[in-house]
Amino acid sequence: MKSYGGHTMTGTLQRVLVCRPAAAGWGAGTSWRELGYVHAPEADAAAEQHQRLVRALEDAGAEVLELPEDDALTLDAVYAHDASFPTDHGMILMRPGKATRRGEPDAHARWFGAHDIPVLGRIEPPGLTEAGDMVWLDPETVLIGEGYRTNDDGIEQVRQLLAPFDVRVVTAPLPYGPGPDACLHLMSLISILDERAALVDLPWLSVSTVGELDRRGFHLVPIEASERDSLCCNVLALGAKKLLGIAENEKTNVRLENEGFEVSTYPGSEISLNGSGGPTCLTRPLLRG
Repeated sequence: MKSYGGHTMTGTLQRVLVCRPAAAGWGAGTSWRELGYVHAPEADAAAEQHQRLVRALEDAGAEVLELPEDDALTLDAVYAHDASFPTDHGMILMRPGKATRRGEPDAHARWFGAHDIPVLGRIEPPGLTEAGDMVWLDPETVLIGEGYRTNDDGIEQVRQLLAPFDVRVVTAPLPYGPGPDACLHLMSLISILDERAALVDLPWLSVSTVGELDRRGFHLVPIEASERDSLCCNVLALGAKKLLGIAENEKTNVRLENEGFEVSTYPGSEISLNGSGGPTCLTRPLLRG
């Protein structure tokens, strides 16, 4: 049985990789200021909130696997989504735009090797890519945000890796936003909910990206703007109209429920808001079906 793959953001989540806060050094007193955190990590709160996230994933039927401690990891490694990107033909190892995260793809590669998951390729300098900028629109199309974390050279390398499999790569220009030091991914502005619905921070999306979604017939669900800073646009599709969101974003979660989705939540005041990473960031889906 295949243990990886699924060219989709919304197929039923079957297998997922996470990195617990302790494995990423949240209790080690590391340099949180330099990494852009709001305050010094509160290890106990982070561990409890992360466990709530893991429990929600397991309750949805997913097999949850863990990235072990590794000298290459920093606090940011808890946001396991960004260092690798799954395809039906193997994983693509990213080259993060945030320089302090450059060791994470190697840690992912070691884990993949130990679990018989092949690597399709690796992004090389001067390319930059973070998987938080990469969204499957359909099994043959990946939308990739071009900004401070992912550059044109990195996008072109992904395009070349996927071309033999007839997968098209579409570039989505990202805004300047809060500036180059902020964590602004494409998935900060859009979460695919099902095959034809997306949660969006519409004023921050480019005209070309909105046009691409419109041409594909997506129903766009706007976020509650007052919850933008608490990462309300970042929700994880679990499959079958089920979503995982941050409990603090009550208004956006109600809006999603009114659209016919079942929303599970976890408290994210520490594990998400401190380091600016929602439920998609905290998970590296390996297999969807």
